[in-house]
Amino acid sequence: MTAVSQPAYESVGSPLAQLFSDGWIATRRNLIKIRRVPEILVFTILQPIMFVLLFSQVYAGAMNVPDYVNFLMAGIFAQTVIFGSTFSGAAMAQDLKDGIIDRFRTLPMSPAAVLIGRTNGDLVINSISMMIMMGTGWLVGWRVTTSVWGFLGGVAVLLLFSYSFSWVMALLGMSVRSPEVINNASFMILFPLTFISNAFVPIHTLPEVLKNIAEWNPVSALVESARQLFGNTNPDFPEPTAWTLQNPIITVILGIIVMLAIFVPLSVKKFKSISSR
Repeated sequence: MTAVSQPAYESVGSPLAQLFSDGWIATRRNLIKIRRVPEILVFTILQPIMFVLLFSQVYAGAMNVPDYVNFLMAGIFAQTVIFGSTFSGAAMAQDLKDGIIDRFRTLPMSPAAVLIGRTNGDLVINSISMMIMMGTGWLVGWRVTTSVWGFLGGVAVLLLFSYSFSWVMALLGMSVRSPEVINNASFMILFPLTFISNAFVPIHTLPEVLKNIAEWNPVSALVESARQLFGNTNPDFPEPTAWTLQNPIITVILGIIVMLAIFVPLSVKKFKSISSR
């Protein structure tokens, strides 16, 4: 009688438990990569410090904005976490180019685990960057004037937005298959989004066309929600007319839910399609 061969791998526990287990392993892979290539973290941290010092010390005198440092920091936070989310796209494109995705395909793991590990890696990098930025901001005069819960809420909103945006960039990274392309494309899109907003200048000072764009720019809602939660709003500025800026926290939470609901399943579907070729 011929012996029946047994599968080399048997799933242990529920599918959800297996997903968390595989996701944690993939997350560890990305964290180990950061430890082995510390230049990734060094340059990620140096860029926001440079922006804080440049805008607060070099350009602050040219800005006709009272208490410009407190006004500025929410914009720096938002810009940094959004740009930090692009690592998922570049890393997925690099893994495709190097054939690492094909290696993952041979492993008995959840298709979503690689994406979970990649986006979790971005979340860790953004968390470290935010801590460094907050320390730098405190040195140049930035202060939180609300409660501890307001501070934690502001941090949570920024990091959750960055995490959901990482899934957008992961899908883009699997679509272009070239780290160079996604780096160029992301900068061409994200620079206008962050600068045509309320991140660095008050919206009411912009020309009418740019003002209308900035009012409905999702980055403006993210920045305004952080300012409200940190207590850095300026009561002398005109009241915003756009609903998104009148209700920035609700807008950002809805945006986070929508991005996760749309781009998580799309990213998993895309991963399955490219890894089955």
